[in-house]
Amino acid sequence: MSARQCSEPTAGFGMLQQFARRERPLERCELCSEAVRPDHPHLIELAQRRIVCTCEACAILFSGQGVKFKRIPRRVRSLQGFNLTEAEWNGLMVPINMAFFFKSSLEGRVVALYPSPAGATESQLALDSWNDIVARNAILNEMEPDVEGLLVNRLGYSRGYSKAEYYLLPIDECYKLVGLIRLHWKGLSGGTEVWRELGEFFSGLKAKATEVSPQMKEAARIAEGSHA
Repeated sequence: MSARQCSEPTAGFGMLQQFARRERPLERCELCSEAVRPDHPHLIELAQRRIVCTCEACAILFSGQGVKFKRIPRRVRSLQGFNLTEAEWNGLMVPINMAFFFKSSLEGRVVALYPSPAGATESQLALDSWNDIVARNAILNEMEPDVEGLLVNRLGYSRGYSKAEYYLLPIDECYKLVGLIRLHWKGLSGGTEVWRELGEFFSGLKAKATEVSPQMKEAARIAEGSHA
């Protein structure tokens, strides 16, 4: 084998190394175009329900101006022992076993959305059904309007291989889930890729979630009353 033949693979490998070392394009603030760090803040534009990537300065500046934007918090809470009956779930009129709910300050109501291959789809929510659920899960009263949501995952539960999951989490995580399904769904059943992505998404949520009791606020109120 000639020296030239030996050098060609080496040169090709060197090019691959250079390609691998190339940095990913910097994400930029959508309000001022400054580069942002990977864990940059998000705002939500309320009227459009649009998630906006921002730098720290713009997150502080714009989240305090009127009602156009609100800053999205980062906390994720896993609601262990969430109290939801089959009849109440059916009363929410969600056609699949996954949905998220948030309080809209502009519309003055709770909005129910479920992910689909076409994006986030709204389900008409019966107010009485929601109020009954809040009455037994007092922590839902702490859900910040517009920027936090209740995420319900009953996919595994409906198939009999896992418990239902309930999270209070940032609203951008809910829309991240919607985007994941829209991007990876294939055919009628979704395909193996989307189910793998869903598994990774919920594994990630569990890893960063703090476990809390859905009745925590009510328990604290009762305790205060007993010491009065």
